Amino acid sequence: MNKEILRIVGRFVLLLLIQLLVLNHVYLGGYIMPMLYLLAILMLPTGMKRIPLLLIAFATGLLMDVMNNMLGFHAIACTIVAMMRILFADRILTRGEPTVISAPGIHSVSPQYFISYLLILLSAFYLVFFTIELFGFRNFGAVILSTILSTIVTALLAVLYQFIFTKKEAI
Repeated sequence: MNKEILRIVGRFVLLLLIQLLVLNHVYLGGYIMPMLYLLAILMLPTGMKRIPLLLIAFATGLLMDVMNNMLGFHAIACTIVAMMRILFADRILTRGEPTVISAPGIHSVSPQYFISYLLILLSAFYLVFFTIELFGFRNFGAVILSTILSTIVTALLAVLYQFIFTKKEAI
């Protein structure tokens, strides 16, 4: 179990470093904000208890807010994604079976299920994040465009990360 905890912590550190040192400095037309650090939350074990999952998501978002000098946008959006993950992870990834997946990913579950899971939760994150950032639906078109484009780019980066940094397991 200690090896698994070290792997999770290592993944968090790697993804946060990639986010803070590289992706936070990437500006793609003002509508695309790749946030790969979310993958650290989405790849937590599916059998994880609710309260620790919510606390980890909130702390991760709060850390990103502090590092980006923001007003809690990441913390709120990450916490909402963690709540949605609690609701949807079992339905999408394990299809209702009582299995625990130690690190949900493209190699540990069927690729179409993982990509569906990724797209749903990334869309939810970005919709919340951009709605809060723009203080409402005043610019609804900009919120939707930013949500769609950022979700696509982050999903592509997440899949690329999966192929580069995770081991292929038997499905």
